[in-house]
Amino acid sequence: MKTTILFALLFICSQVGFSQKKLTQLWESKDQLPTPESVLYAPEKSALYVSLIDGDGSAKDGMGGIAILNMDGSLKDATWVQGLNAPKGLAMYKDLLYVADIDEVVVIDMITGNVINQIKVPGAQFLNDVATDSNGKVYVSDTRKGEIYLIHNNKPTLFMKDVKDVNGLRVIDGSLYAMAGPELWKIDANKNYTVLAKGLQLGGDGLEPVGDGSFLVTCWGGLIYHIGANGTVTELLDVRDKMKTADLGYNQKDKILYVPTFLNNSVVAYQLN
Repeated sequence: MKTTILFALLFICSQVGFSQKKLTQLWESKDQLPTPESVLYAPEKSALYVSLIDGDGSAKDGMGGIAILNMDGSLKDATWVQGLNAPKGLAMYKDLLYVADIDEVVVIDMITGNVINQIKVPGAQFLNDVATDSNGKVYVSDTRKGEIYLIHNNKPTLFMKDVKDVNGLRVIDGSLYAMAGPELWKIDANKNYTVLAKGLQLGGDGLEPVGDGSFLVTCWGGLIYHIGANGTVTELLDVRDKMKTADLGYNQKDKILYVPTFLNNSVVAYQLN
């Protein structure tokens, strides 16, 4: 009888998301990265692209840029792109890299490293994360205004407003997922949203799908969460006394997170077990 009850409890726990997921640190980059905000894992290029603010996160000072790391955290190119302001979220579409930079989205040719476009977003104050869909449409969040913009054919329009503290974005199977403060929203093409999860201690920053219907979320203050497919929120890491955990990248195949530490000027890789 006790064995039957035990197996029943284990089954229930597995269904509601208590799979005892944990993070194990693999490495921390050794070279100084001046205020890294976002990491993009690019499997086709076997590289990590890192946005570097290197100054005030709201200042148009031309100090920002993009660095490239090898997959072991060693520095491949510290100055791949320079002359940006306060670059934050990164997203790829084919060989184009889209970068949120205060009030514009910078478009970079990933083959040449050249900036080929700077798309001004009228009224934007603090563009933060970027996501692309399979057709090349670009979504970008403005955390201070609580708005999401859509860029199509290089033309920006307001997609959705009143998304308080919106930050991390991802497009999966035609639906937009967004971190709205401490809540995870799913937004359809008609701008109707469903709250999939809530209860994070801080507002969500980075958002990455695990590949099984669940998500990984970083909170800038130093928290990393797993959100199960059924909305169960599980804390994986609390490093609030040591470092910040900004906009993460994720390698689904090998289950590795790449977390920029912001003020600690490094990227840390964690194995998801």
